[in-house]
Amino acid sequence: MPRGRTIAITTAATVLVAGAAAGGAYYVLHTRGTPQETAQRFTSAWTRGDLTAMKAELATQAAGFEAAYAELTKNLGATAVAVTLGAVTPAGDDRATAAYTATATLKDVGEWTYDGTIDLAVKDHYWKVSWAPRAVHPALDGTVHLSLKTTWPRRGAVMDVNGDRIDGGDMGGSVQQLVGYLDKATAKDVKALGSAYKTGDAIGRGGLQETFQKSLAGTPTTEILAGKKPLATMKGSTGRDVRTSLDLNVQRAAADAVRDIEKPTSLVAVRPSSGEVLAVVNNKGGFNRALDGRYPPGSTFKTITAAGLLATGLTPSSQVTCPKTVSVGGLQIRNSDHEAFGALSFLDSYAHSCNTTFAPLTATKLSAQKLYDIASDLGFNQTLNIGVPATKASMPKATSDAELGAESFGQARITASPLVMATVAAAVADGAWRPPTLVPSIKQKTSPKDLPDGVAEQLRVMMRAVVSKGTAHSAGLPSGTAGKTGTAEFGTGEKLESHAWFIGYRGDVAFAVVVEGGGGGGKVAAPVAAAFLRGL
Repeated sequence: MPRGRTIAITTAATVLVAGAAAGGAYYVLHTRGTPQETAQRFTSAWTRGDLTAMKAELATQAAGFEAAYAELTKNLGATAVAVTLGAVTPAGDDRATAAYTATATLKDVGEWTYDGTIDLAVKDHYWKVSWAPRAVHPALDGTVHLSLKTTWPRRGAVMDVNGDRIDGGDMGGSVQQLVGYLDKATAKDVKALGSAYKTGDAIGRGGLQETFQKSLAGTPTTEILAGKKPLATMKGSTGRDVRTSLDLNVQRAAADAVRDIEKPTSLVAVRPSSGEVLAVVNNKGGFNRALDGRYPPGSTFKTITAAGLLATGLTPSSQVTCPKTVSVGGLQIRNSDHEAFGALSFLDSYAHSCNTTFAPLTATKLSAQKLYDIASDLGFNQTLNIGVPATKASMPKATSDAELGAESFGQARITASPLVMATVAAAVADGAWRPPTLVPSIKQKTSPKDLPDGVAEQLRVMMRAVVSKGTAHSAGLPSGTAGKTGTAEFGTGEKLESHAWFIGYRGDVAFAVVVEGGGGGGKVAAPVAAAFLRGL
């Protein structure tokens, strides 16, 4: 009997083992797909940021799924997460573990790479992701949160052309207006700048401080934390200085020249050979008229019209007429103070600023398209990129002879800032219009444009005549100055006010002055330019 019992028990054990093996084989044979395929689909969807596709791979819908992945995108500011699948290791017939490497691109911080694992299990004969918060990062358990701790480096300096700082509180108001100031970041700023920034951090507001915020601020040293536990440290870099073309000696001379003028006055100086801005001043605070003013340029625009007429074959010695009035396209045109000079040279008509010469000549020798083209080559209708906001000058194409006649002497719908008109004078001095810049290192959106052959040389003679015997002869301008006055009417009504303009150059300094509502350019704006040049 004992022997028989032993045999029976052995036979039963053999049957149980065989049954278990058959069940495992059945389980494996009837499971669809592989853990590798599921893990690959899941990690690929993660790389795409496709949470819906990731959820489709889950064994069960998991609470806190979206919030867990927001630990990377929202809390750390990850703009992208690239996930590479590693080895997939079985853990029995119905379970497996997939290793992965994730690289998160953190805005304004850099790339953070870490390793993790994803658990997989069979459910209803399909391999699925058995998800938990640690699938996002091993340190996450649903209660711990990821965060950034930043330490900002030394901020870069804003400097003038000689390397002297101009971002201190001891600079004049016009310089401060260009430079901007430091402010505390708001929630809106943080959203725009990235997760490296926190509410209350110092950021640039206005001017160069805002334009070059990221360069000046540098990159902070950033700790990535899970709760209070450091996970990684990303070393930052110090802020980079921003060197401008501003010359404080020229800036002071410009500021002194406009300081005591009662009406709003602006002056811009540029270097003709490079387009670099040397000085920008406004004698009244608030609105930066020098860069954003939209004034009719008046007769300073005759410099552009003259360039177009000279290109057609007219010369400074060509005989023209300057009657008291003319009619162009039905528009009655007169000269300032109702002057008339009769027959004279083209040079003298420019020196005396004869509207009644320029309007009919433009209507007969230049088309609306040609005047538009030469104006565009001399800075109008061009997007400016100087380093701070600056409004482009606007010269619409004339739609009638009357409008073309008015455009010939800078009226109609033409508007310009002192900055752009300074570049017009600079183009005559250099022979080519160059896009202005306050920060020479930035890339320009427009290229230099050469004046037509022979035009610059003739314009220089004509601009010198304005100072020696024309509308600016009594302004006290120093020897060697060439320029053009402008008296630009604005407003509505029977009696119109005028802005006073003067543009010009002397040596390698070109400039434009506007006195808002100042009246005559020769009497009001040209003396301001004279004071500026004497102060250099």
